[in-house]
Amino acid sequence: MNQQKPSFGQPDIVRLSDEDAAVALLEGAVSGLWQVVNDLTRFRRTTRQNYRVTIFGSARIKPGTTAYDGVKQLAAELTKMGCDIISGGGPGLMQAANEGAHSVEEATHRSVGIRVELPFEQEVNPFVGQMYEHRTFFSRLHHFMIASDAFVVVPGGIGTLLEMSLAWQLLQVRKLYNTPLILVGEMWAELVEWGRRSMLREGSELASELDFTIPHCVNTIDETVALIRENRTAWFAAQSGSSRTKVDLRPWSDGQPDQSHINPNK
Repeated sequence: MNQQKPSFGQPDIVRLSDEDAAVALLEGAVSGLWQVVNDLTRFRRTTRQNYRVTIFGSARIKPGTTAYDGVKQLAAELTKMGCDIISGGGPGLMQAANEGAHSVEEATHRSVGIRVELPFEQEVNPFVGQMYEHRTFFSRLHHFMIASDAFVVVPGGIGTLLEMSLAWQLLQVRKLYNTPLILVGEMWAELVEWGRRSMLREGSELASELDFTIPHCVNTIDETVALIRENRTAWFAAQSGSSRTKVDLRPWSDGQPDQSHINPNK
């Protein structure tokens, strides 16, 4: 008859030598931590005055180019309107966005950067007034999503495409509401048109027609500013409880009637 070894201490310990149990314990602990993070990010102020516009764009575009000057002008116009400007905090069109915000008198605090540690392209630009830093793209992307009241996507590469796609999907599945997604320039209009052709083929649909009404494709600064102004006005009205309606900037995507105009605080 085998004699059991005596146990000491707590009865539910997991030893590193038991690899399966150790991995299960770690996975459970990490899942629990993510739930805590998700719960904490649901907190919001009852009211706030800083409507925040995130501008996604290329790190590679140089100062003095047409695209750089246009993004700088756009950010300045939005800052004069009273918006905070958020970018990735790096060079290129991110810097243009922060420089535009910084150029408005006494608006340094309205120029925000959310950066990620990278071995290239991601030095903090000198026009960031408030900076957040992440070690992973995952947490950085999440920060953009929960911090933004509107997204403006200007010319960019693969990173910009990732950021735009995440915002689009969250609007599609209703994890974001009444948050305009504005795509500036011909390259994005062509991408949306490609999506329509490829994903809406009769008999093999991969998306809904309504999914393609979520992004607003524009070509000018004036169009972008007008969309932001409309949404910002409704955003303030909803906070005060004085508005019974909300602008239609995020249609539903599952064939249900668009109810984005309903004030959730009503």
